[in-house]
Amino acid sequence: MTQTTQKINLLGMGLSSLERFFTEELGEKRFRAIQVLKWIHQRGVDNFDDMTDVSMALRDKLKLVAEIVPPEVTFKQYSIDGTRKWVMKMPGGNAVETVYIPEEGRGTLCVSSQIGCALDCSFCSTGKQGFNRDLSSAEIIGQLWVAARSWDEPGKKRDRHVTNVVMMGMGEPLLNFDNVVESMGLMMEDNAYGLSKRRVTLSTSGVVPRIYDLAEVSDVSLALSLHAPNDALRNELVPINRKYGIAETLKAVNAYFERLPDKRVCTIEYTMMNHINDSEELATELAAVLRDTPCKINLIPFNPFPNSGYERPSNNRMHRFKDILQQGGYNVTIRKTRGDDIDAACGQLIGQVSDKTRRSERFIEAVELGQTAATVATKRTDRSAV
Repeated sequence: MTQTTQKINLLGMGLSSLERFFTEELGEKRFRAIQVLKWIHQRGVDNFDDMTDVSMALRDKLKLVAEIVPPEVTFKQYSIDGTRKWVMKMPGGNAVETVYIPEEGRGTLCVSSQIGCALDCSFCSTGKQGFNRDLSSAEIIGQLWVAARSWDEPGKKRDRHVTNVVMMGMGEPLLNFDNVVESMGLMMEDNAYGLSKRRVTLSTSGVVPRIYDLAEVSDVSLALSLHAPNDALRNELVPINRKYGIAETLKAVNAYFERLPDKRVCTIEYTMMNHINDSEELATELAAVLRDTPCKINLIPFNPFPNSGYERPSNNRMHRFKDILQQGGYNVTIRKTRGDDIDAACGQLIGQVSDKTRRSERFIEAVELGQTAATVATKRTDRSAV
């Protein structure tokens, strides 16, 4: 057995990683990995002594070199509509937010992948907090571990409340590629959470090279945060578009779905802002730009935050936009805002970020000068987004 001064956190290890740990590090049989995996993820156990079908000798060995450490919940709040939000503290003093959204027949957990966000979409309050670091695989899957455990008693067989996971919380998942892939593997692992590949969705703003990489190692569902039908407007709203334009991004998305053995389609996410990207002309343009991309379109009413400079469109404008897309043959929904009474709606997750980018500082300075996020966005220089 390898001697180490720092214990290994087993929480974020997928089955293959855990098998290597037991066989190569501990000299144990491979099946021990499945035993421990089930105890951690299916029974919510974080104490080796509670693993009653594991020998006492192995439990003692594990306590010397390993641990099961989930994120620390510093705050939790439940909405009147059933939405739940947790603030989870990470090493270094930073914190991320995780949200559970109940709907008829399913419960969706929105999981964060980074502390803050490396991108700076002008309409997202999360992005205005700046960026600190990537989350580890244990910190990512730990959010699901905490949420699943919140309904049941550790060690008992649990009911499944979380049926869907979306990598749509704080951060751009494809910029934390390896840890996100490892975590999603655990979500779909039969000996862990057993979620269907149709029920695990990665949402990206369009990191094109990593979309191609993802196709090589995973078959999760994919969502694209588009928010505009042309490059000129998307450059202002989603800065990464300056590096990877709409045509290049859609080409990568189409290539991803062409590799899947089933007939899934991309979810196009489109945050609607009053008199910014919600006109009838832009709806017609969006219908045209997506004509070669099998997709469903999710229209998201903008959720206001201080000094954003953007407003939520009227219901009439949103429904007219939707009607035009439906007339073009698209499956379109308007997302119902959930959890806004606890600041858990889309684009409202802010956590606690020790910003390494100085973006939050610049945003505060701009606000003091009377500028808004929208104003700052239009004054950006044409620099690389990543």
